[in-house]
Amino acid sequence: MSLQHQHFLVIDNGGTNTKVVILDENGRQLSVVSFPTEAIERRPGFREVNPTQMWRDIGKATKSALETAGLRGEDITGVVPVGHGKGLYLLDRDAKPSMDCILSSDSRAADLATAFENRVGEIYPISHQHVMVMQFPVLLRWIKENEPDKYRSIGHVLSNKDFIRYMLTGVIREERGDASGNNLVNLESGEYDPRLFEFFGIPEMQANMPDLVNATDRCGSITGEASANTGIAQGTPVYAGMFDIDACALATGVLDDDLFSVTAGTWNINVFPSTAMAPQSSGCMNSIFPTGDVLVEASSPTSAGNLDNMLRMLSKDKTQAVDYSQLENMLNSTDARFSQNIFFPFLYGSNVNLGAEGCLIGLRSSDSLEQVLRSVYEGVVFAHRQHVDQLLKVLGHKPKAIRISGGACNSPAWVQMFSDVLGIPVETVAVTELGGLGGAICAAVGSGCYGSFKDAVDHMTVVSRRFEPDPEQTAIYDRKYEAYGALLKVLDQGWNVLRGMQGELEV
Repeated sequence: MSLQHQHFLVIDNGGTNTKVVILDENGRQLSVVSFPTEAIERRPGFREVNPTQMWRDIGKATKSALETAGLRGEDITGVVPVGHGKGLYLLDRDAKPSMDCILSSDSRAADLATAFENRVGEIYPISHQHVMVMQFPVLLRWIKENEPDKYRSIGHVLSNKDFIRYMLTGVIREERGDASGNNLVNLESGEYDPRLFEFFGIPEMQANMPDLVNATDRCGSITGEASANTGIAQGTPVYAGMFDIDACALATGVLDDDLFSVTAGTWNINVFPSTAMAPQSSGCMNSIFPTGDVLVEASSPTSAGNLDNMLRMLSKDKTQAVDYSQLENMLNSTDARFSQNIFFPFLYGSNVNLGAEGCLIGLRSSDSLEQVLRSVYEGVVFAHRQHVDQLLKVLGHKPKAIRISGGACNSPAWVQMFSDVLGIPVETVAVTELGGLGGAICAAVGSGCYGSFKDAVDHMTVVSRRFEPDPEQTAIYDRKYEAYGALLKVLDQGWNVLRGMQGELEV
């Protein structure tokens, strides 16, 4: 097959939307088909997805993407799954998906996570990870304590994209980047460590962990059953893939610490590749990046997903589509002085206290809906700034620029706000679906189309726009951010009281 005929199909399964993206070897986006990741919320704090419905929806979207691109299944060079990190996707002992899968925005195990994090010094020298509520071992321990029958039925433990790859190939493997972000891998050896399973009280689960592979490794081929569901030709190579943090960093050309990668989507993700690990005191996470470096990460579920949720809550007609152009006009016609409200974007979780909830402070009788909505945009960026500040302390200086991805990129005014709040230039890239581009870069390296990630990025990633910070706006945001931080300190002792009250009133 000649170089100009390389086509890579990426299944990018996010916590809010799932997309099938087809790109060529130049990074040109040929088609995108998207559908909502239908979350099931059977109890407060629970966010799950039905695997049968997910697989059916992926099949429909894949066939549609092929049709839109004018391609046949035989035209696909390689397939790569990209998925949200953390959460939990389980197979039973017969390798069947016997229960609903847990999304990364699930918070059922918050109390367990707090208890483990209070002892994190015991394992940080091994995993170089803090404990998060949606990590494998925390959720597994919760199932062990609360749903023991389900726990005993577990045969295989997978990440989101590894589960999708299993559905495509029938091969059960776990990719190192995802595994290392889940507090079960020794970051020095790159392998599972029994001390971590012991720490979380799930030693028996190590036997259920799949063999580890690297992002560009070939992990089987499209099966006949998967071909019937997706339209991709049987025998098409499938590569291990990566979680979306890695994919977005690669897609935006972030290969070293000259640049930060910021993803503003369902999750608030801020990372840079490094040759050295961040210390425990930084509050940062470390994981294995596909290049072999360490990815230093500061993240939480406090980003752009909060805007969509607030718009839904404030809408009179829940079925009416949101007019984002109207919101963009509002942002462009106002500035940092417009709203004096402070919004904490904690509708799906927090980056300050596991018990913290979404909150709007400073509301006055004279305030308009537009002022409230602008405060939501700002609150999301302030939550990102908290994490970027963590990264800056680790690195010791500002990066040359930030490369941004995620839903916020659909709003140039919001991207400008990121630059103003952070006081750092922010750049966007030409392709809109960055998880898809990152997956395609992975497939291009795995298939031998390019010899290295740098070579692939040089050919496939194009910076399209640069946003410079406005010093006047930055000064105003600095003052607002000071208030944001001060209020969080005041509220710190109250969140658990609120959580206790909510628990008592739950039916």
